[in-house]
Amino acid sequence: MTADTEQNIRVRIAPSPTGDPHVGTAYIGLINFLCARQRNGKFVLRIEDTDRTRFVSTSEQMIFEALRWLGLSWDEGPDVGGPYGPYRQSERTEIYREHADLLLASGSAYRCFCTPEELEAVRRQQMAARLPARYPGTCRRLSVSEVEANLSAARPFVIRMKVPGSGSTTFRDELRGAITFEHTNVDDQVLIKSDGFPTYHLANVVDDYLMRITDVIRAEEWISSTPKHVLLYQAFGWPVPRFWHMPLLRNVDKSKISKRKNPVSLVYYRQAGYLPEAMLNFLGLMGGGMPADINNATEKFTLEDMMQHFDIRNIRPAGPVFDLTKLRWLNGEYLRALSPQAFYGALRSTILSDHYLSRIAGLVQTRMETLGQFGDLTNFFFAENVLPPPEVFLPKKRSIEETLAFAAEQLATLEATEWTAEALEPALKQMGDAKGWSVKENFMLLRAILTGSTMSPPLLESMVIFGKARTLDRLRRFLDAQKKTAGHRK
Repeated sequence: MTADTEQNIRVRIAPSPTGDPHVGTAYIGLINFLCARQRNGKFVLRIEDTDRTRFVSTSEQMIFEALRWLGLSWDEGPDVGGPYGPYRQSERTEIYREHADLLLASGSAYRCFCTPEELEAVRRQQMAARLPARYPGTCRRLSVSEVEANLSAARPFVIRMKVPGSGSTTFRDELRGAITFEHTNVDDQVLIKSDGFPTYHLANVVDDYLMRITDVIRAEEWISSTPKHVLLYQAFGWPVPRFWHMPLLRNVDKSKISKRKNPVSLVYYRQAGYLPEAMLNFLGLMGGGMPADINNATEKFTLEDMMQHFDIRNIRPAGPVFDLTKLRWLNGEYLRALSPQAFYGALRSTILSDHYLSRIAGLVQTRMETLGQFGDLTNFFFAENVLPPPEVFLPKKRSIEETLAFAAEQLATLEATEWTAEALEPALKQMGDAKGWSVKENFMLLRAILTGSTMSPPLLESMVIFGKARTLDRLRRFLDAQKKTAGHRK
């Protein structure tokens, strides 16, 4: 970022409302936030909700709440407005279609009438020949009359970008230098889907230009898409922004962070009792953006410290490790530094909040004879580790292997199900029927995994109160623990 442009810097994050807000969103959001605040720029929040097949209606509000919990406020966005709105992509579809028409008119894009079945057949042929999967350009060669005939027949179509058949595109990554992609390795990307909604690539470029974004700071997984974006900027005749691709967060084993190995939901960390200050501090340690002398001293620093000392140019491209052990240690440091009153306040705002306790109380009131029984009946709502032994979770006449396989099916089903008792019950029953498990076996196994006992308040209602993020994490911990146990048995 050069000095003459820093005063006008505009950056953005653009999460998709497809589920719980991801720690990766917070990581990229923090870096964008810091760069904007350090240079008196603007931090924009844009909601990329054009993937209607994965859209989750409650996710947008969860994104707002999670980012505000961390203290990352935005200057422009769907809920605060701004001069370049609307800030939801689903409200900008006409803008994208108009720009797609401009590309069609200039010859930079074309209509593709290939059916999904035809595309799948091509993909299989390419796989069999061990070729990279890409569109073969069939509809690039259609004549004007053939296109008109298809349109007259009302054949569905997508709009694809027309990548040059030869040559290359080079762009500068501010952390890595010049990066070149040969056009033979760049696919004719779909820009407008058959439902009329844009893909990420068109919407991203159009929005970034119209919203005056000067610096695109995003995850490195978008590097391979950047030549497509540069070609679109060039096709429109627009200036190209600066690109900063942040290294992906990694598990301890260096694999890409995923929910299979670590909780990735910000909702989980909030509900599990992590402090926002600790989470921000932890994310600030990722990649080396803070000076080494500050990191080596205590590894503790505030958001204000980061605004003063963080330097995006010091980020190392090697993937930073999202080490839960370190996060827990750091969170403990922050907890112990609280005054007794502040510690109590933290408890009351999370796992001992009136909202949480009142919902739990409603489940167990009719099962209690003394108030002292409350802890016995509800301990699993507050415990972090609940790992039942086989004598508790293993159904009669079921082997350990088939039980764990079924538990993995439960996890997959719960991941894909709306988090209400009304939706959970039929989804679990349907899955159990398909696998030949009775309702009793099915629900008893899930109850044992989540509560550590075969006795508990109503299961589905308890799961709803406990929350999706924590329920799924508890299931994953159970399965991981059993895999390790199985390894020891061998």
